[in-house]
Amino acid sequence: MERAVRVESGVLVGVVCLLLACPATATGPEVAQPEVDTTLGRVRGRQVGVKGTDRLVNVFLGIPFAQPPLGPDRFSAPHPAQPWEGVRDASTAPPMCLQDVESMNSSRFVLNGKQQIFSVSEDCLVLNVYSPAEVPAGSGRPVMVWVHGGALITGAATSYDGSALAAYGDVVVVTVQYRLGVLGFFSTGDEHAPGNQGFLDVVAALRWVQENIAPFGGDLNCVTVFGGSAGGSIISGLVLSPVAAGLFHRAITQSGVITTPGIIDSHPWPLAQKIANTLACSSSSPAEMVQCLQQKEGEELVLSKKLKNTIYPLTVDGTVFPKSPKELLKEKPFHSVPFLMGVNNHEFSWLIPRILEALSFSMSSSIDPVLLRRSNLPG
Repeated sequence: MERAVRVESGVLVGVVCLLLACPATATGPEVAQPEVDTTLGRVRGRQVGVKGTDRLVNVFLGIPFAQPPLGPDRFSAPHPAQPWEGVRDASTAPPMCLQDVESMNSSRFVLNGKQQIFSVSEDCLVLNVYSPAEVPAGSGRPVMVWVHGGALITGAATSYDGSALAAYGDVVVVTVQYRLGVLGFFSTGDEHAPGNQGFLDVVAALRWVQENIAPFGGDLNCVTVFGGSAGGSIISGLVLSPVAAGLFHRAITQSGVITTPGIIDSHPWPLAQKIANTLACSSSSPAEMVQCLQQKEGEELVLSKKLKNTIYPLTVDGTVFPKSPKELLKEKPFHSVPFLMGVNNHEFSWLIPRILEALSFSMSSSIDPVLLRRSNLPG
């Protein structure tokens, strides 16, 4: 962490605005079906135009970077994806990770509308790649890897269209999906469910980038990771975690850091017991608890009304996070990379309606709805 710079919100808001495709950045008919060879197999994407520029962008959606985390692999670290034969279609939006879709729509307080909703699935460990069409393989364009926010319980990679950023910034953009909520961050505090599986999904995606981004025109030695809100917390966690060493070279956090209260926990067992008891699983031992939860339908885990307002934090597990973030910052074992941090005015104010709802308050006329819409970008 060579430097930390406070910048005006407009700089980083502009980057996110490009990712949000504001408005209608990816337009025009498809003019080609580009194909690229990865280490796992060949993929076929689509080509789009971008409003305001003559540049075309090659778009590849839903490329797997890990095996589906199903059955006994639920709550486990991700395993490398398996190769495929033939050409894999990468032209349509993939399912987003299993989540409560209504919670995702809470962003209406920010955007004065609803987010685009995709289908949901536990088989969701995929990423999207956006590359300027004229960029040949091995040309070495900078790479920007986006980690979405959503309080670690909602969000999707495809909600953020990287076409405009790729075209205007002359970069290769990668947007990543990771497991959310109980599926992404449940922990018993031991080997049965160490926790941090959603965080490790992001690490696995960065490994994929190192192995595969060159054929898309990206420079594997010039990778910037960036994210907003909970995604920003994950980014700052990457800077501190030894498991992410060498996988990126710059970092940007927008409205989120891992030292945010409640984002990481050193004592996950009480929450694990609460989850197990709510879902009628034994909490007498971690092994029995995990086995029971692995047999539940995924929808039952994420849609339980009794767990609706539950926060699922990262875990100080001794490996991914050897110590608490504050201890790691004091001891300075973190990765020495340029690190840009951004904040907004009225930070976190868009969450006020959800907080009031959780506390059984109604919206007050004293809370300016314009302020709620304009104060922050979605988590």
